[in-house]
Amino acid sequence: MTDAARWLLPSMLDHAAITDAVCTPLTDEKAGRRWWIAVLVAAGVTGLGAIAVGISLVYGPGMWGNNSAVVWGFPIANYVWWIGIGNAGTLISALLLLTRQKWRNAINRFAETMTILAVSIAGLFPILHLGRPMYAYWLGPYPSTMGVWPQWRSALVWDFWAILSYLLFSLIFFYLGLIPDLATLRDRPGDRRWRRIWGVFALGWQGTPGQWRSHQCLQRTMAVIATPLVCSVHSIVGLDFAASLMPGWTESIFPPYFVVGAYFSGFAMVVLLALVIRSTLRLEGVIRPNHLDAMAKMLLAAGSILLLSYGSEWLSSLWTGDAADLRFLRFSFTGPYSGMTYGMILGNCLMPQLFWSPALRRSTPVLVVVSLGVLVGMYFERILILCNTLSVGYEPTMWTLYVPTIVDGLILFGTGGLFVLLFLLLSRVIPLVPMYEIRELAETAR
Repeated sequence: MTDAARWLLPSMLDHAAITDAVCTPLTDEKAGRRWWIAVLVAAGVTGLGAIAVGISLVYGPGMWGNNSAVVWGFPIANYVWWIGIGNAGTLISALLLLTRQKWRNAINRFAETMTILAVSIAGLFPILHLGRPMYAYWLGPYPSTMGVWPQWRSALVWDFWAILSYLLFSLIFFYLGLIPDLATLRDRPGDRRWRRIWGVFALGWQGTPGQWRSHQCLQRTMAVIATPLVCSVHSIVGLDFAASLMPGWTESIFPPYFVVGAYFSGFAMVVLLALVIRSTLRLEGVIRPNHLDAMAKMLLAAGSILLLSYGSEWLSSLWTGDAADLRFLRFSFTGPYSGMTYGMILGNCLMPQLFWSPALRRSTPVLVVVSLGVLVGMYFERILILCNTLSVGYEPTMWTLYVPTIVDGLILFGTGGLFVLLFLLLSRVIPLVPMYEIRELAETAR
């Protein structure tokens, strides 16, 4: 068996079978009942989030749990969590492309889709956190007769440019890989209106040898650019904290630690999406148990690296013996938020260790539970980075606990509903698995 044959069922070696399997969900005139139920539920959750955002805009940030000490609450925690999930998609796709991993072909499209949706959602939170979002355009260097320019030493400005540059790059990278598949949809029989739309976005692609050479060269070049870009973007998020003087934040390990955390949470989301797509779109022949095994190994590696990062951070505090750092460390394990600390360790470090077992790496229930545990654990980490430090800073008279409100919770769940809703709608418009790359893999496997 060739290496490529491991990633496809023999029935999927035929080009027509691959095209039919991927295109059927798009060309069927009627969506399934489960799809409609999922859309309605996601739309309802999104609506609740929209109401919470509306309340925040009308009555202001006083509706959140933020206080005079914990000025960064759920909005910034949500931002860091979503940007972490979003950063991973393009990074995964680019790294697997550069290392010529055959199993990339089944997951790169929906990983890149995840990136665009998650980064777009993450970009909403810094704007909402401004309190007066109508002035968000002040973050950009627009022509101003008054000479008012952005404060480039502000972490908010760093985030604005990081999100904008990464989102634009991810859109181009995603669209570049989509062009050949749009041409395939254009040339298949079906609804003439959709074929015209797909044809417009296919940009006249005919699949000539010259077009393929240019396409593959550009895709590899962008993958080379994507890797340092992704690392720099999430390093900037880490520097939002590390550039301060607060105990628990002045850590030189934060930039790489945030990059690994983003990769970790993003891969957990990719695993969940792979399982859903495999089941609902009947793509078991394309997304095989070998793919699940490979992704579980990546979660195991990232979880082990994160455990090392946590240990380095804690031992650094013990080694220095600084009173504020020791107080912060003691508060993390014995204070009111200690439950989230232990939940973070369980979800991020201990649960992925189950994947040392080959059988558990291919078990769907175990993959779902561990992936959800990682996502919850990473969210706990984002909350703890904010609340632990800001609740027990240098000045005892400012020590105040953070208690989220129902508006905070509804905004979080609303953005989750929005992510699911947009992903479901895109699943009826674009192929979530790249046909041309799967066909190329099938040709290699013959």
